[in-house]
Amino acid sequence: MLSTIRREVRAVFERDPAAKSLLEVLLCYPGLHAILWHRLAHFCYQRQWFLLARILSHLGRFFTGIEIHPGARLGRGVFIDHGLGVVIGETAEVGDNVTIYQGVTLGGTGKEKGKRHPTIGNDVVLGVGAKVLGAITVGNGARVGAGAVVIKPVPPGCTVVGVPGRIVAQNGQRVESALEHGNLPDPVNEALLVLAQRIGQLEERLAFLESGEARDSA
Repeated sequence: MLSTIRREVRAVFERDPAAKSLLEVLLCYPGLHAILWHRLAHFCYQRQWFLLARILSHLGRFFTGIEIHPGARLGRGVFIDHGLGVVIGETAEVGDNVTIYQGVTLGGTGKEKGKRHPTIGNDVVLGVGAKVLGAITVGNGARVGAGAVVIKPVPPGCTVVGVPGRIVAQNGQRVESALEHGNLPDPVNEALLVLAQRIGQLEERLAFLESGEARDSA
């Protein structure tokens, strides 16, 4: 148990430059508290002490604002930064050295039994407000951008952004098919262009009909 606590504390110092002292980390980091609460709850869950596990999980949620189902599996060195609003579902699996920011959801997409939550690989970063939904896998070293909604598997080393999530880089190289944020299509402008083109065609048609009527009357 002490070795586990040391590993979790070391993860905080490795990934948060704001951490100043051991006492500060132990007393003032809700992400660390949530993980330690979860370790205890998961211990009970594995022994089928389900009610006790849920009570411990609920207490952890009450004190930290981070909800981790006792059935979820967390690897070593997981760092939850700030963490308010983080939700991790029952069948979620989180690898080693994963960084999770506030508002992240590792959720399901239905009410089916069995595996229904994501599997997160090692060394993954999940940005603020990211939602990873369903029994999908996010590969080792992947990055999920802030606010992204991921519903399809992510290969290792990829960066995913947007709603729905799309891959914009892999292993540090930009994916050519990815859209730049500054060059996203403007659907309103495109609709106005189509409308203007249609009006022009109708005006030409009307002018043609009017000219025919003028010749007939002459």
